[in-house]
Amino acid sequence: MNEFDLIQGYFNWKLNDASIELGVGDDAAIFNLDPGHQLIMSTDTLVEGIHFFKDASPIDIAYKSLAVNLSDIAAMGGVAKCYTLSLTLPKLDKDWLEQFSTSLKESSERFRVNLIGGDTTRGPLNITISMMGSIEINSAIKRSGASAGDDIYVTGSLGAAALCLKKINEGVKPSESELISLNKPIPRLELGSALRNIASSCIDISDGLEQDLSHILKSSNVGAIIYSDKLPLDNSVSNYVKDSNDWSLPLCGGDDYELCFTAGKSKRKKIKELSEGLKVRVTRIGVINNQKELEIVGYNGPKSSYQHF
Repeated sequence: MNEFDLIQGYFNWKLNDASIELGVGDDAAIFNLDPGHQLIMSTDTLVEGIHFFKDASPIDIAYKSLAVNLSDIAAMGGVAKCYTLSLTLPKLDKDWLEQFSTSLKESSERFRVNLIGGDTTRGPLNITISMMGSIEINSAIKRSGASAGDDIYVTGSLGAAALCLKKINEGVKPSESELISLNKPIPRLELGSALRNIASSCIDISDGLEQDLSHILKSSNVGAIIYSDKLPLDNSVSNYVKDSNDWSLPLCGGDDYELCFTAGKSKRKKIKELSEGLKVRVTRIGVINNQKELEIVGYNGPKSSYQHF
């Protein structure tokens, strides 16, 4: 099987978006933006041994590769449209490819995005997805819009993926819900889009709340105070923290792919309505100030969020 046959056999799906004129199979793809909209784009690479275990299911790898890119689009308040896939494989394994492509296709249909091109090559297993979306001009939610007095919020719950990874590394069997948190994060696309003109800044939590919130603070030239006892935790993480008094997992663990955003106090009612209407947990955890640093009340441990290098 050559590269062309691999692409045609596993990744040439029917397009379901009329704005895409040309997808897989040519030198480049063509898609149209609606008038008054801008292109937004994000790229993430997942590498075996760093972002997923060697024995990870190709079903989970495909889903997570797509979801983490969608989470970036959600953080900008955009609408995801299409993506490219660059797939590096150590060998040609038809069973692995069948599971991976089936999962990727199902996930694409679930989140209404289309694969429009990419590349394949031989080497250590890694998956790179470049996600493209659109947003109305001048309406993107950036990291640089937070102001003193803004509330700080996070969606969902924090720390379950990090707890799952900790258990696996220590030879302890994680629960099914913890495995889902690690392998099946839910990109908050609908909420992210609804936060346009409400949130003053936003970021997705991939490397840990402490580090990712700090990116907002640096970009906005502000500081913040957050309260560890206000962090949203599920039962397993809450029990872990009670037993160990270790807040580092929900604060620094990463792999949550939830949204951290800021908004003025006047937006509290609207945010509550969005949370209830979309059935997404949204928790206020602190406030932006002018101190130019992040203070975490109730935690004096090391800031050990994930570092890429």
